[in-house]
Amino acid sequence: MTQPLGPVMLDLEGTTVSRAERELLMRPEVGGVILFARNVVDAAQIGELCASLRQVRPDLLLGIDQEGGRVQRLREGVTRLPSMARLGRCYVSDPQRCLHLCQEAGWLLGMEMAACGLDLSFAPVLDVDAGISSVIGDRSFSTDPHAVATMGGAFIDGLHEAGMVAVGKHFPGHGGTAADSHTHEVVDERPLQALRAHDLIPFAELAGRLDGIMPAHVVYPAFDARPAGYSPSWLGLLREELGFRGTIFSDDLSMAAAHTAGDPAARALQALDAGCDMVLVCNDRDAARSVVEACAGRASKRPAKLRYGRARPGLDTLTALSRWRKAHAQLEALVDEPADPAPRG
Repeated sequence: MTQPLGPVMLDLEGTTVSRAERELLMRPEVGGVILFARNVVDAAQIGELCASLRQVRPDLLLGIDQEGGRVQRLREGVTRLPSMARLGRCYVSDPQRCLHLCQEAGWLLGMEMAACGLDLSFAPVLDVDAGISSVIGDRSFSTDPHAVATMGGAFIDGLHEAGMVAVGKHFPGHGGTAADSHTHEVVDERPLQALRAHDLIPFAELAGRLDGIMPAHVVYPAFDARPAGYSPSWLGLLREELGFRGTIFSDDLSMAAAHTAGDPAARALQALDAGCDMVLVCNDRDAARSVVEACAGRASKRPAKLRYGRARPGLDTLTALSRWRKAHAQLEALVDEPADPAPRG
């Protein structure tokens, strides 16, 4: 029987777990830990860190942002993955090869993260690139929403082959705005019909295959005056219209665009009341403590279902797999290719 997890996912300050962090992680409201670059030396050290976290709490959900391209917290001892835009370059000219590479990228990412002791990576990015968003940009597979859905689906298939869950972001789409929600409040003025015909397509097509979704800290006033992650309307659409049954993670509540809901405790409660199952509170320990206090008595079974359920591969045994060697060589070669100005599909 799946036991519920607390709804708060926290970060760590360094490469080991401090005594104060151990005490905080023992709180039942804490259900997970997300790792950042400051927590990382190399793959072997991450394995040791994850093992130490599981000594504190075996049930913790352990995650990382390891998308590929410029968003790879862990770089030493694992494959350098190309950006999703680089993977998508050949979609128009050679779709079969492109989808194969997307699936292999998902599989390899899943196997390597599992070998490091992690349960999930917050990937894939399903935002559609509109050519104006610096925070999304080459993190997106394509400017074509149907191509994003198709390539994202192949990436999800690869993750699932590896026994790893897939967490799509940033619902209902962050690619159509220039502002960065990490540092600014972000508003997308487009009508709902335009969003349905474009940015929502990957989420609508993949909702039944995703295990988790992270909504954007973006306001779409044509539908709701609140950012999507605080919006019962948006999260209700995700559940009821798109049929999503997995875990909804808030984006980091410390981001500037999340501050519209008030202090950290108010942000967390608004996100949970809107329909999020787990909230991320990063880079602010005082905020994290206040959120933990505010979330007393709350828990959800959905995040607990995301734990890696197979026997974990070893980092040393992965290199003995012919599939890993071939995928590793193909994907690292893409990283080293010169930039191609040709338009993507």
